Amino acid sequence: MSNIYDSAHALEKAIQESEEFQDLKSAYDTVMNDATSKQMFDNFRNTQLELQQKQMQGIEITEEEIEKAKQVVELVQQHETISKLMEQEQRVNVLINDISRIITKPLEELYGAQQ
Repeated sequence: MSNIYDSAHALEKAIQESEEFQDLKSAYDTVMNDATSKQMFDNFRNTQLELQQKQMQGIEITEEEIEKAKQVVELVQQHETISKLMEQEQRVNVLINDISRIITKPLEELYGAQQ
């Protein structure tokens, strides 16, 4: 039997070579190569990270911060290249979630059999 880590590295390579990942990379490069798109995307990501950090630290998010976040999301959703990037990101997330379900199936079957 081959080393399980070799299989994991092969899976990593397969993900990188997948159509979903290649489309994501192309959409990401398009956004990053346009100064306006990059600035908008960076602002969006920073807003996301700030809110996530506050949530993880148990800090209450104010109505003003929620409104600002909504405005940032609306703005990037209207931007064609960023919107496409977000769509491609979602496709890769679906792929990774599907793979996760497959590789955790033995655990689910093992623990599911205990019930």
